[in-house]
Amino acid sequence: METLMDLGLYYSQNMGYVWEQFFRHFLMSAYGVLFAAMVAIPVGIIIARHARLSAWVISFTNIIQTVPALAMLAVLMLAMGLGANTVVFALFLYSLLPILRNTYTGIRSVDRALIESGHGMGMTKFQLLRMVELPLALSVIMAGLRTALVIAIGIATIGTFIGAGGLGDIIIRGTNATNGAAIILAGAIPTAVMAVVADVVMGWFEKLLSPVNGKKTNNMEKTA
Repeated sequence: METLMDLGLYYSQNMGYVWEQFFRHFLMSAYGVLFAAMVAIPVGIIIARHARLSAWVISFTNIIQTVPALAMLAVLMLAMGLGANTVVFALFLYSLLPILRNTYTGIRSVDRALIESGHGMGMTKFQLLRMVELPLALSVIMAGLRTALVIAIGIATIGTFIGAGGLGDIIIRGTNATNGAAIILAGAIPTAVMAVVADVVMGWFEKLLSPVNGKKTNNMEKTA
């Protein structure tokens, strides 16, 4: 009970600082995933069309995923220095695998009969991609983005060790303070809430973009 009272007191006295670190934490995570999506989605489409490349590319991103986060930050810090940019680049690297793998899986899982039908109608490869493959694979790609964002939010916490800020700053202050449980919770609770909310929102988009959901919506409109 005393810890909860201390937590409420900390929030009442430092709410501006908590919000600042909250948004900084979220922006680092979001930028890392966004930049990864800009690279991984096109690469996922390419390797889906050239199956021989897929094993090499996915294996390479798997290797990146196995590197411990602290080790990754330490190596990147030597090349890029301290600050948020280093953390964003690390999150970019960690986000590649789930987005790349889901893009590859989504494109490869499109029914080949639909592809052949598109070819029979005279559609170009770009038209097939834009009008058939991407719409059908979009929910799977969103699942990869969802996973990447939740992972990024968790990893961004250790960005405090290289001066990037974020909610990890609050957690570390709590570990260095005497009886700092309330301060640790003040950083850990918003981090957990951010991850849960991001997962729920991205899950909603995933269901919204699902082809099955789209068919249900069209059927309801026709019935009406």
